Amino acid sequence: MSFTYHRTIHFKDTDAAGVVYFSNALSICHEAYEALLETLVIDLKSYFSGKTLAVPIVHAEIDFMRPMHCGDQIYVALSGTMQLENTFTLKYEMFHNDLDADRPIATASTRHVAIDPLTRKRSALPSELLQWLAMK
Repeated sequence: MSFTYHRTIHFKDTDAAGVVYFSNALSICHEAYEALLETLVIDLKSYFSGKTLAVPIVHAEIDFMRPMHCGDQIYVALSGTMQLENTFTLKYEMFHNDLDADRPIATASTRHVAIDPLTRKRSALPSELLQWLAMK
């Protein structure tokens, strides 16, 4: 199932050339991930505390098709796929709200692995996230 996150590009997101810097685009993708978790009623403070569960990103990539500038209104379409019972991949497609809305500005992906923060061994994902990943 897909999730949509809307955002304005801010000046702080851009580099000296006036376009979104690559790591800031990945940061925007992570904002979309956090917004998804909130809609799944996952407590972010607990989820990201690292006390009972850690879900590090073990791989990230991004490709740009067009630049994003300060003031652009964009949205991120986010979808997920289970890899193993404790590993999932999120795919992000970024679009301008009003300019060629069917052509992505950028595409990205992040792979996450759930681990026990004490033993560093793989651990189960939260049931809410598993349910969302299972929806098609």
